[in-house]
Amino acid sequence: MAELRFSALREVFNRVPVEYETPSKVISKYYGADVFNLHKMEHYLSKEAFGVVKKAIEEGKSLSRQEADQVAIGLKAWAMERGATHFTHWFHPLTDGTAEKHDGFLEMGENGHVVENFSGAVLVQSEPDASSFPSGGIRNTFEARGYTAWDVSSPVFIVGTTLCIPTIFVSYTGEALDYKAPLLKALSELDKAAVEVCQYFDKDVKKVYGTLGIEQEYFLIDEALYYARPDIVLADRTLMGHQSSKDQQLADHYFGSIPERVMCFIKDFECSAHKLGIPVKTRHNEVAPNQFECAPLYEEVNLAVDHNQLLMDIMKRVARKHKFRVLFHEKPFAGINGSGKHNNWSMATDTGVNLLSPGKNPKTNLQFLTFLVNVIKAVHDSNELIRASVMNESNSYRLGGHEAPPAIISVFLGTYLTEMLESIARKVTDRKMTPAQKTELKLGIGKIPEILLDNTDRNRTSPFAFTGNRFEFRAVGSSANCSASMIVLNAAVAYQLKKFKVEVEQIIKKGRNKDEAIFQVLKKYILESEKVLFEGDNYSKEWHEEAAKRKLCNIPSVPESVKCYLTPGSRDVLIESGIFSEKELESRVEVEYEKFTKKVQIEARVLGDLAINHIVPTAIRYMTMLTDNVKGLKEVFNELEYERLASARKEMIITISDHISNIKKLVNDMIEERKKANVIEDSFKKAVTYEKKVKPFLEEIRSHIDKLELIVDNEIWPLPKYRELLFTR
Repeated sequence: MAELRFSALREVFNRVPVEYETPSKVISKYYGADVFNLHKMEHYLSKEAFGVVKKAIEEGKSLSRQEADQVAIGLKAWAMERGATHFTHWFHPLTDGTAEKHDGFLEMGENGHVVENFSGAVLVQSEPDASSFPSGGIRNTFEARGYTAWDVSSPVFIVGTTLCIPTIFVSYTGEALDYKAPLLKALSELDKAAVEVCQYFDKDVKKVYGTLGIEQEYFLIDEALYYARPDIVLADRTLMGHQSSKDQQLADHYFGSIPERVMCFIKDFECSAHKLGIPVKTRHNEVAPNQFECAPLYEEVNLAVDHNQLLMDIMKRVARKHKFRVLFHEKPFAGINGSGKHNNWSMATDTGVNLLSPGKNPKTNLQFLTFLVNVIKAVHDSNELIRASVMNESNSYRLGGHEAPPAIISVFLGTYLTEMLESIARKVTDRKMTPAQKTELKLGIGKIPEILLDNTDRNRTSPFAFTGNRFEFRAVGSSANCSASMIVLNAAVAYQLKKFKVEVEQIIKKGRNKDEAIFQVLKKYILESEKVLFEGDNYSKEWHEEAAKRKLCNIPSVPESVKCYLTPGSRDVLIESGIFSEKELESRVEVEYEKFTKKVQIEARVLGDLAINHIVPTAIRYMTMLTDNVKGLKEVFNELEYERLASARKEMIITISDHISNIKKLVNDMIEERKKANVIEDSFKKAVTYEKKVKPFLEEIRSHIDKLELIVDNEIWPLPKYRELLFTR
């Protein structure tokens, strides 16, 4: 193993940047080249077929088989011109990745000759084997049938020689087995609820879109070092490793010049992304060494999620060409910053208005405040549910780690907006307004001043921060499918907007005018949601104490947090709106329990294997070297000199021996606890047992290994160290 480590390092030092070629230096010349977008549809489809597809995209409707046949003809022609030989229905199972099964255009003709064929039937629907995908008990493993159905709102694209058709994925009995189906339902609910509220301010609004920009953080390590670390290969993170003497203390990597070899990789994956219509715009070094970030322009939520999943896949594939490996794990290295996805979320109308952008007059300011306050109320009322949507095994290592927000969901607005809401809540009364107050309301909407776009600094410690014209949901993990959090956030806001509409209408029926009714409900919501607003340092101990006083959710257990999906309030948001059925929701929770258990189980197995088969033998080898050295000293020196020279070596031998004994015992104890947990049938109880009884061993065993790393001869240590993983490019 030591030889593997040093050969890996030599291989890294011999690397040279891999040159790449772009179709053109002007991005706009090749942007979207591999996407069957509206422009290409207009060229390859008949006028009738183009009109049908355009309408389906705009209205969210499905196509008939006859209409699909017309689209399939043009789509096949375009795809084959681009070199496609196969097609696949591309979907998001509950594994957090994507899935695809490739079929060739190849078919046998009537006379036994080969023809290329692609019909509307296979475009709109397919039947992949669903037996091994997580289902949470919706279906039995031996029941393999599952269906994919084309999501017309997300463009078809080509990767390599395969035509990829974004789809939903459902079981034989119709339950969703993916992330996309419930996300589309949540976005539909948001659209309907937000349009009704928008009608108070602008009768021309007919549709509201959720918008999203996903900042993606990631680590890069060399391929040779990756293969020399079995824990990274199998568990996506380092399960052992002492901190490097220098890591991110000086913040000298942050926004620094991008290393040449890394830049070649970034330019290459950006080119691939641009050809697939992914609007990647920003790139920079992050705080931790070998950590980077990319960010796209804003898109509609469903498309943004698809693009983020596709982007991660592109980055992995392109990294291999450059002899890198991309790490999306939330905490691949202990003691330095982890990685997240910052979800910049807002709502926009079909009239071009960002509903979370401050207005320029009293009327639009009231609209802005209406949606702002309703989002705050949604975060307040669905606090446990929103928190559950980002809690999983890997993200639990990151949240609250002083580079990520704590797992306490609070809202940051900035002093200006906070004081404004305070003024509204405390100064406007519930009693019937005087004529003078009504006039003032009509002219100034309750003395609301002009609201500036950048009216406050950013708070990077907040999990849900308002940043001028959007909310930045910072708690989402870097490896996650953003659908999980976006389903919950959009559903919660939609549910809240529907409640808001009902309350406003009740006041209007009592004889109050519309603006006055809206204002009264907003005041009530501000007062009811105050405890979720926090302007200070979310990392501080004082905030955790204050949050406890406010009774904000802060359940440290991942399984216990995930269980919050099943509270009465969560069921109201997710089931009452039709986003999930009772069975679907319960199955999702089961899947999360199972994923948590299996990830901890894998980490425990990998650590046990490395500890016993790699670390302990290496430590024994070094201890033997020290023992032989002590024996040699006795042969050369007199008793007095021997004792003086050998004492330090003897202490090291004892220390190493103690660490070896502790590692062996802890590994055996961990195995026994796993055996006990594995016989538990209830998935929730098993997950809790793994968290409380098995997971603590990971840190205990690691602590002994990390101490051995500082003692054992560097020449025989078997695994690349942090200083090598993080600073060797």
